[in-house]
Parts: sequence; C-alpha cells; structure tokens
Amino acid sequence: PPRPSGPQAPTLRDRVERIGAQFAAVRDAVEQVIIGKRDVIERVLCAMAARGHVLLVDVPGTGKTQLVKALAAAIDLGFSRVQMTPDLLPLDVTGASIWDPRDKKFVFRPGPVFTNLLLADEINRATPKTQSALLEAMSEGIITVEKKRLPLPDPFLVLATQNPVEHVGTYPLPESQLDRFLMKLTIGYPNESDEKKLLRSGGGQDALEHLEPVLDEGDVRELQESVAAIHVN
Repeated sequence: PPRPSGPQAPTLRDRVERIGAQFAAVRDAVEQVIIGKRDVIERVLCAMAARGHVLLVDVPGTGKTQLVKALAAAIDLGFSRVQMTPDLLPLDVTGASIWDPRDKKFVFRPGPVFTNLLLADEINRATPKTQSALLEAMSEGIITVEKKRLPLPDPFLVLATQNPVEHVGTYPLPESQLDRFLMKLTIGYPNESDEKKLLRSGGGQDALEHLEPVLDEGDVRELQESVAAIHVN
C-alpha cells in the first residue's frame, strides 16, 4: 500500500533494507582483500550483528589475521591487536594502574581491551591465566581491575585466531573460554582460480592499505539493535 507522506519514524522493514545494503557494502569491501571466502566473511558479519565473538581456527597462512584487519579497515571502529604469547600477563590485556610521579598518585592506563574491535592473535599461545583475562570482557562487556568494574566501549567484539592444538607451544582453550565465542570458523586454502587472483593482487596487501571505511560506530549499533528487533516464528 502507498505510504503516507510527511516525516515519520523508519519502520523495521526500512531499517532491515538499509542494514542489508550496509552488510553487502562491508562484505564487498573485505572481499577486496580476502578473495574467495564470502561465506566466512558473511558469518563473521552475522556474529557481529548478533553481538557475538568469533574464533578463527586454521593453520598459519590462510588469512586469519588479514581478515580481521580488513574488517577493521572497512568499519570505522576503534581497533586493537594483542599478540598472545606465553609471557603475556593479564594486566597486559586489561590495563593497570601506573605510578605518576608528577601527580604522586596511581593512574589507570587502559589496556588494548578498551576498544570496539579486539584482535586476539594466536590466543592459544597465551597461558590459561592470560586467556581468562578476556572471560568477563567477552561475557559482560565489563572488566574488573583493582576491585573496580569498568565498562568497555559499545560495540565490543573479539575476533581471536587460533593455531591447531597439535602445533608446538599452544595451550588448549578451556570450555569456559570456548563458550564465550558465538562461532568457530575455519578459512581454508583458496581454490585454484581464487589463488591465481590472490597472486595477481599481491596478496591483498595493497588493497588493504587503500581500503576506506563504509560503516561507522553508529551504523554498527543500529545494525545490532535492528537484528534484535526481528522476530522469527
């Protein structure tokens, strides 16, 4: 039926049509860097829309880190990367209070977790104690430091990469950590035609450097709120 004229609040159908176009724009932007993996890109975006975290499990060299970097470049959000290593401490992730000699008091310096999009690279190379620093953040969007509960930015999404457990120097993720992830995905190697495209593009690095954001923080929040309003019988 014809819609009434004059300004009015957008309906859910209007919002869904708009975020559908935004979804496709982000997917197409990331595909400039990650070639031939549309299904993986779309699943990561679906997890983001559902306020879920993603665990990317695969052998080195399949583009796990590159995928997260491309997503961060296509969406204008705060981005931090933590290279998880055995000597990493929980305070290296959450932040800590540092003595300020000028003001003669302790000042809290936020860690990399205070961001919108956090890349926990090779999460299973960190010890279980450091892995557990992300439990509260991923579940509640809050961290507790020195008996203070500090909220994290909204939206907050963790994209973690993991090498196969049979690789040397890895620590299997406990069930409590795995439960925080909405999806566990593998990227896999490209097929022959996509591999040729990848070689001709120089590995996608040039495309990544020139990638322009197509969404901002407000668009992501609207996308998440719109998805939560959709009812499926």
